[in-house]
Amino acid sequence: MSEKHENFEPKIVAFLCNWCSYAGADLAGVSRIQYPPNIRVIRVMCSGRVDPAFILEAFKNGADGVLVAGCHLPSDCHYLSGNFKALRRITLLKRMLKDFGIEPERLRLEWISASEGDKFAAVVREMVEEIKKLGPNPIKVMEDEKWKKEE
Repeated sequence: MSEKHENFEPKIVAFLCNWCSYAGADLAGVSRIQYPPNIRVIRVMCSGRVDPAFILEAFKNGADGVLVAGCHLPSDCHYLSGNFKALRRITLLKRMLKDFGIEPERLRLEWISASEGDKFAAVVREMVEEIKKLGPNPIKVMEDEKWKKEE
């Protein structure tokens, strides 16, 4: 990590499925499982309802990483195929992120059930460490540099 970003604390937006992943996050909280406070949770009814535009908007607005978490494959989705829809969308979006100058590792898709509070906490810890290594969102860095030039 460069000296310039040694105190960098990433901001991570998490889109969590109401039925599984959000409940897993809630379990982590009530079980007092420790994980970094870098995450901001957005509760969605299904991971399949997370539009790629929401993810791009999160990056555009300064998120350093985005987590999408849903019910386990193949058959835990309460809406039958929402998790498969999320898998297809995220796979395609990761390919597109490279074209936008964003490392695909900044976007992560996980399957976390309501009983996996420990897994939720572990995923958040891993993601925070990975994003710290990558540094700030390149879009945010470019925007900051643009403002400095205009001053």
